[in-house]
Amino acid sequence: MAAWLALVAVLFVTVSPIGLRPHDVMSVQGDRALAFGLLAGLFVLAYPRHWLLVGLAIVVAAIGIEWLQELSPTRHARWGDAMVKAGGAACGAAIATLTNLMIARRQRG
Repeated sequence: MAAWLALVAVLFVTVSPIGLRPHDVMSVQGDRALAFGLLAGLFVLAYPRHWLLVGLAIVVAAIGIEWLQELSPTRHARWGDAMVKAGGAACGAAIATLTNLMIARRQRG
């Protein structure tokens, strides 16, 4: 459930008019990478048997969600921003995959 709620939150923040966007906690690029890293990590943890498909889907979604900004007159899509989001998603998916492997190893004893 957390992964799906995070997706809704990321979609809202990414596509909503600039005035509705929350203030950044860190650098804008850092916020983007962290948001998509957490999103990908949550999905990989939620669907560990499909980690590769889920990870790739979130990386592709990062690019698609950036492109959706073109629908808003106050937003603009940038290739560099999409790459930061995709990179964050790939890192989050990798960390979650390693976490899943460590959990599985610990359970086997």
